[in-house]
Amino acid sequence: MPHRSIQKILTSCVGCLLALLTWFIAEPALAFDDPSLLPSEPTPIVDLANFLPSVQEESLISSIKDFEAETGWKLRVLTQYDRTPGRAVIPFWGLDDKSILLVADSRGGNLLAFSVGDAVYQFLPRTFWIELQARFGNLYYIRENGESSAIAKTLETVSGCLRDGGCQVVPGLPQEQWLLTLICSMAGGVICGFAAIPRKPGQFLAWQWALIFSPLWGILFFAFGIGPVVSRTHDLLPLLRNVLGFSMGALVAFLSPYFTNSAPSET
Repeated sequence: MPHRSIQKILTSCVGCLLALLTWFIAEPALAFDDPSLLPSEPTPIVDLANFLPSVQEESLISSIKDFEAETGWKLRVLTQYDRTPGRAVIPFWGLDDKSILLVADSRGGNLLAFSVGDAVYQFLPRTFWIELQARFGNLYYIRENGESSAIAKTLETVSGCLRDGGCQVVPGLPQEQWLLTLICSMAGGVICGFAAIPRKPGQFLAWQWALIFSPLWGILFFAFGIGPVVSRTHDLLPLLRNVLGFSMGALVAFLSPYFTNSAPSET
């Protein structure tokens, strides 16, 4: 028993000694509010992570200053990686209700984060910022276009919307988003076509059934197929393709009994 007690005491002493050594040897933690990371002269962009080439950074600084002088909105950009000035950027830039701070940090799942003043939400709602983050900050976009392109496209989108008096959604229709609207349009057409198949002898079109199922195919076609297109772009080509997709889906579904040579039942 005495031997075990002495062993426990020695083990405890060694543990305390190692903890003290770790305390004194470990590097001091970086402060969350570190003004020393900020430049001495005012600038709308602080690129601590070196995401922006010097030429592009100068061009963005010039456009941000011109935009602020023209509209009064403040656009600010902070890129960071292993060090961050934290809340020290608030007094450094004088952020207020008309300020938009873009924080680019590649350590998370999404490059972009935003700190937006209260006055901005009247023109760009919260859903706008969520969609903007998802479009330009996702890993696939960064992998194909780079961090600098994501930052530049985000600033271009925000400034363009504010110049136009605000946006409810992010302008532009990416290819993958248009494909989703096309699929919804075709699915709506298929449902409409199947519902309109005649179920009685001598009947050409079962419009009553098509009307009954209209909430389903109408949501797919109008809400998910047409709505996202007309709210994001003025280009008529994707709209025309979605209408043709709906028509083709409805036609194929409507003519399917003739291909299978089977008569649909009344139920």
